[in-house]
Amino acid sequence: MKITREQRESNCSLLKVVVGEADYGEAVEKLLRDYKRKANVPGFRPGMVPMGIIRKMYGKGAVAEQAYKLASNSVFEYLQKEGIDYVGDVIPSDEQGDFDFENNTEHEFMFEIGEAPKVELALSAKDKLTYHKIKVDKKMRDAYKDNYLRRYGRLVDVEKVKKDEALTVILDNGDMRIEDAYVGLISMSDEERKPFINKKVGSKMKVNINELYKNPAQRASILGVKEEELESVNPEFKLEIKQVRQFANPELNEEFFKMAFPAGDVKSEEELDALMAAEIEKELARETDYLFTIHVRNFLMEKAALQMPEAFLKRWLYTINEGKFSMEEIEKDFDGFVKMFTWNYLQKHFIQTANLSVSAEEVEAEAKEFAKAQFAQYGMPSAPEEMVANFAKQILENKEQAQKIYEKLYEVKVVEYVKSQIKVTNKAVTSEEFAELAKANN
Repeated sequence: MKITREQRESNCSLLKVVVGEADYGEAVEKLLRDYKRKANVPGFRPGMVPMGIIRKMYGKGAVAEQAYKLASNSVFEYLQKEGIDYVGDVIPSDEQGDFDFENNTEHEFMFEIGEAPKVELALSAKDKLTYHKIKVDKKMRDAYKDNYLRRYGRLVDVEKVKKDEALTVILDNGDMRIEDAYVGLISMSDEERKPFINKKVGSKMKVNINELYKNPAQRASILGVKEEELESVNPEFKLEIKQVRQFANPELNEEFFKMAFPAGDVKSEEELDALMAAEIEKELARETDYLFTIHVRNFLMEKAALQMPEAFLKRWLYTINEGKFSMEEIEKDFDGFVKMFTWNYLQKHFIQTANLSVSAEEVEAEAKEFAKAQFAQYGMPSAPEEMVANFAKQILENKEQAQKIYEKLYEVKVVEYVKSQIKVTNKAVTSEEFAELAKANN
């Protein structure tokens, strides 16, 4: 067996592997004996089919299978022995010629590899980044508290429409009359709400039902018809307001605190404000950490200036996806792919060189945080610990979700390590300024 390596385009090599009968012959004979033992050929008892017939039936395929297997394994052994690092995977080369496994005893296999670029990064205090921290003002605290309390709020009657009230209306187009239709202004844009502003109970107006309820399923439900019958409905309706209700926050009394915090950890408005402050800090930390991660990623990628074998990576993507995507489709999304591919490659470098690791305890804790966030979205900010633990266990039993948690935690470790090696300056910014920074870096 002979292996030769030839340089092709930048950071791409062609590996030629020549295997002969002396290399694969024994493996082929063993495979044919196995076929002979299992073969079911009319006229012969099991295991008694002559080897000549077996060789004629399966010989070509056996040679192809064993020769390729040997060549492929030899490539990986060669790369390991020579200390050649590569990205993606080894793929068959477009330069591969035809095979004649029936007549030839020597066969040449051609493979491609994308050579991994060498990472040379020396970090020091001369490298500087800014960590942008969002200022917490009264407006933000009030909005967060109001949004939190709305989960436990109720609808109360008010005199007139101001902004995002809930309306009960009569709809009448002459052919049909709906007595108690619901119109939720909260789901509308400011422009769509404008005709309703300052209207009171008893106010009348003309509406187009198709514009009032843009979702066909909702429109059909309101009108009491099937979706396919909507086209036959005259969309011009008279609307009369029967009731105007506004969402009101609950009273912060003993009953509320027992309902919202059954564990008894929050019993007063002062303690609620303290909890809100902590939640705001936690939520803002996620956003500011995410932006800083983007800064670190962009900084490292620019400093490392790695030259990825892009032409090879495009062929690799096409090959591993088995034709699911055309080369044109791969080209379209390739810039985003190679950016994340390079970032993942740099992360692996720091994980190895800095001996970074993620423990099972850290993964479990992260899964619980994710579970708590999910419960909070569904109005359970203080879900019982047992419920959180069970949900976290389900999350980690899903291999894909567990992998995402590991990847997230490793990224955090890499960013923390880089942060410890360079000079980071904290800078307080308003939420508006932060939004602009985030937009510019997306």
